[in-house]
Amino acid sequence: MRIAFYAPLKSPNHSVPSGDRLMARLLIRALELAGHSVELASEFRSFAPTAEIGAELQSAAASELARLRQQWASGPRPQLWFCYHPYYKSPDPFGPVLCAEFGVPYVTAEASYSPKRDQTDWAPLQQLVVDAVRNAAVNITMTQRDKAGLVRAIPDGRFADLKPFIDTAAFDVNAPSGASSQRLIAIAMMRAGDKMDSYMMLAAALRFLRDRPWTLAIIGDGPMREDVERQFAEFAPGRIQWLGELGGAEIADELRNSGIYVWPGCGEAYGLAYLEAQAAGLPVVAQKTAGVPDVVEAGVTGYLTPSNDIAAYAAAIGALLDDPFKRSSMGDSARHFVLGERSLEIAAVKLDTILRGYAGPMT
Repeated sequence: MRIAFYAPLKSPNHSVPSGDRLMARLLIRALELAGHSVELASEFRSFAPTAEIGAELQSAAASELARLRQQWASGPRPQLWFCYHPYYKSPDPFGPVLCAEFGVPYVTAEASYSPKRDQTDWAPLQQLVVDAVRNAAVNITMTQRDKAGLVRAIPDGRFADLKPFIDTAAFDVNAPSGASSQRLIAIAMMRAGDKMDSYMMLAAALRFLRDRPWTLAIIGDGPMREDVERQFAEFAPGRIQWLGELGGAEIADELRNSGIYVWPGCGEAYGLAYLEAQAAGLPVVAQKTAGVPDVVEAGVTGYLTPSNDIAAYAAAIGALLDDPFKRSSMGDSARHFVLGERSLEIAAVKLDTILRGYAGPMT
């Protein structure tokens, strides 16, 4: 099947790494692994920091829409349009229009709806998302939080579940080394907002655990690096290891040489790094918030503490530091969970089944 793939928030080819870019790439790989041919429909970025700019972007999209319309009219057209992560700040200005005109099935993945935006200047842009979801052949939901919001707003929509997944190839063969069970590790970009909030919470929690012999490795970089470093400046030299931005294989090695994955996950959509850490055999300590429960099995593969409860978060880390048996058993469960349920290969089969069931026969 010929599939046109479009990610309005961030193209899979975008130069800045992020979980959103990674998930877009993983979805493309899953579709290709299932036997479909995938082409990137457009590099046009529909993301807008303000509603006013968003309205301007929709006007700017007119020329790109005309180009795509001409392309579809004059040559082989896709058999399906696949839109990844449309939401009020980045609606899809092309797929719904083209699919309606040419009779092509329209599919979304990780769409979301925010009720509070209906009473703001974002309302017209969110309505574009609502209309697209309502008319889609199927909307693939990746977290229960997003699905619940969509179903409440659009009860007549069609929905199917696909849990977040990763390429487990880097973790399939090499088992955790157990080289440093007291080594904590976190992976995240250093930017304002939820990421900075998580760094601040992690630093605050570790202040409760000064008496434990832990070290913390931090993988990541970004515009807020100096601010992040200040949060951890009071800890003794050698306790914090700043690794900067690393590639996939390097990240896998660092995870295997660690003992516990610690990332609060403030406002986290779900966090693919949680799955990577678990694939490496690490138990996770995070908050029970946003989409995190969709990637960590509470009490089985890690601990999920109440939102904004720094003391509880610190206690959960301390419990794993103090209990090598629990740390090991949770790590084993985490590895089995990801390798057995959240691999690229498993997702490819599930994704193909969803498309066949909702978008018609694949010929």
